Amino acid sequence: MKNNLLLLLFVLIGFQNSFSQEKERVKVGLVLSGGGAKGLAHIGVLKAIEEAGVKIDYIGGTSMGAIVGGLYASGYNAAQIDSIFKVSDFDQLLKDYIPRSSKNFYEKENDERYALTLPFDKWKVGIPYSYSKGLNIYGLLNKLLHNDRHTRDFNQLPIPFLCIATDIETGKQVLLDHGYLSQAIMASATFPSLFSPVLIDGKLLIDGGVVNNYPIDEVKKLGADVIIGVDVQSGLKSREDLKNATRILVQISNLQMMEKMEVKKERTDIYIKPDISDFTVISFSDGAAIVKKGEEASAAVYEQLKALGTNYKKPKLELCDGKKDTLTISEIQINKLNNYTRAYVIGKLGFRTGATIAYDKLKVGIDNLNATQNFSSLGYSFEKNGDEDVFKLNLIENQITSFLRFGLHYDDLYKSGVLVNLNKKKMIFKNDVASLDFVLGDNIRYNFDYYIDNGFYWSFGFKSRFNSFNKNVAANSQTANIFGFTGLNSINLDFSDFSHQAYVQTLFKQKFIVGAGVELKNIKITSETIDNLTPIFKNNSFLSIFGNLKYDSLDNFYFPHEGWYFSGSVQSFIYSSRKEEFTKFTYLKSELSKAFPISNHFTAIAQIAGGFSIGEGQNAYFDFILGGFGFNRINNFDYFYGYDFLSLYGNSFVKSTVTLDYRFYRKHHLNFTGNYANIGNKLFDSDAWLERPNFSGYAFGYGLETIFGPLAVKHSWSPETRNHYTWFSIGYHF
Repeated sequence: MKNNLLLLLFVLIGFQNSFSQEKERVKVGLVLSGGGAKGLAHIGVLKAIEEAGVKIDYIGGTSMGAIVGGLYASGYNAAQIDSIFKVSDFDQLLKDYIPRSSKNFYEKENDERYALTLPFDKWKVGIPYSYSKGLNIYGLLNKLLHNDRHTRDFNQLPIPFLCIATDIETGKQVLLDHGYLSQAIMASATFPSLFSPVLIDGKLLIDGGVVNNYPIDEVKKLGADVIIGVDVQSGLKSREDLKNATRILVQISNLQMMEKMEVKKERTDIYIKPDISDFTVISFSDGAAIVKKGEEASAAVYEQLKALGTNYKKPKLELCDGKKDTLTISEIQINKLNNYTRAYVIGKLGFRTGATIAYDKLKVGIDNLNATQNFSSLGYSFEKNGDEDVFKLNLIENQITSFLRFGLHYDDLYKSGVLVNLNKKKMIFKNDVASLDFVLGDNIRYNFDYYIDNGFYWSFGFKSRFNSFNKNVAANSQTANIFGFTGLNSINLDFSDFSHQAYVQTLFKQKFIVGAGVELKNIKITSETIDNLTPIFKNNSFLSIFGNLKYDSLDNFYFPHEGWYFSGSVQSFIYSSRKEEFTKFTYLKSELSKAFPISNHFTAIAQIAGGFSIGEGQNAYFDFILGGFGFNRINNFDYFYGYDFLSLYGNSFVKSTVTLDYRFYRKHHLNFTGNYANIGNKLFDSDAWLERPNFSGYAFGYGLETIFGPLAVKHSWSPETRNHYTWFSIGYHF
């Protein structure tokens, strides 16, 4: 009994001491300033705080301080945050980088044709609203803050949190301590001109560093007794250092803050100022060195931190139910739009009510919406609905509906060309877009496309184009027929194609596009033969119906590293303006290619293509024509290394190609290609297409990805002819 009483007494004394210590423990507030990439030093400070055993009770941050502080407040520890930033690609995060595989076919064509896009309003050319909408950062924040997507009071986070933004219309500070966490953090970090403003509660918000880059007063009001402050702001620079726009913008942002900071510094109990003078707000590639600077600065005050320590160990964040990436969408709510239908938006998102999706799938849908350039702001959040989520999408329609776009190209068939495009959205109906290309150069061309995009439902369009080139063409001994001309060694011809299409198409499972339509085409060939200079004219119009099926998951059209591509089409010609020379006929053709990533820098690309005709019509106009490289492929023209442009002809063919591509420095490529083909008339009426290829060619090449499109040089030869050709192609093909 006596021993039991003594044991009880010791337990009571221990409990009393523990209670007294907890009661006496001061509440620690952490203030993290903004500073762009320099804010990565906050991670180094957090490591030192954890090592000292300090428990943080409140966090307030601005800009990068809001990002790091928000992650820490939600439950991540310093090591986890460090890992997140180490694996992040800031080049992609800072800009609206959209993987090609997430775009629809119309947007892929646009991105692979134009090098520059500028707003065009009231006959005036403008500049883009901002460098980026910040959607990639916002998407990453949503994924990382999955556990707190339903939290609306930031005091309910594992560590109470607040951040600061600026109302761009009033210039006043906006305190964000409630709402949707990812959106609040994004607003606080929206650097002017780099990211588009964020709309919250009717206010357009930008970076809080403009008005309050060190929210010490706000953290004290939460109840903090002691303030640990980390200041990564830059001092004012001299005129010699203000040599670019980024530094000038930072200087403007810092003007008001420097004087206030001296007062705030005196009120900070443990003030930490990392030496990051050698870095800028965009030095994300130096992240490890910046984190180290935070650790070094913390060492100078480590004893002070240790005095606040309670042997506290911050646990790693454990995601609820282990469902890091999974969302079940019970409802999709979209704000009212004036010019776009719900079906259009849902079609771009790629998922519907009742779907279970990963954040990566959500990112694809948001990227698709962003790629349309129809919305100046795309905000979204999640509301709890039992075990499921209500997806709330808030879109602001772009008031600029017209754009001027430009491109440059050179190849050895069409020669030089400057592309000017006028793109007009919401021209007649909702969801519509009209696009007119005009090419000035050695061969004048145009392309007009009007398209009504109805998402999952059938979409409608009309196309018109004029395409022309001039070329000396030599006949091959096995395919002496040149566009229907026989008995010629070579000719110089002027070729023109004037085509009009009306079509319908739809997406299937977000992977395929299925289309059908009617086409009226006029082909005109004018030539003076080398032998007698006698003009020869071929001028004929054709009416046809067509259908096509496409699948495209390549990550890069010109230099793919992985993905599939398939295209299959059938076209039946039912009318000709020269009835005496015409019998109905049909062409079928297909192409299948696959890019295999062998390593991070090495890729193998395999392709097989083929086509044939059905019927006895006079169809030399539409023969399959192989040879050359780098031009925009129309009708049945295709590349073939080792032979000059327009060298091989026939109403049927089969071709295989294998390419090995090595990316040796950033966007530089070396590649080797071999291609093999059988081509002729009625090739598939026998086993001729299975025989050893009659034609083969090889090419070594160099390629470079530039802002104007791909630059490519190919040197090719053929073992049959022993001819060598070197071709140049600059810019996107059009």
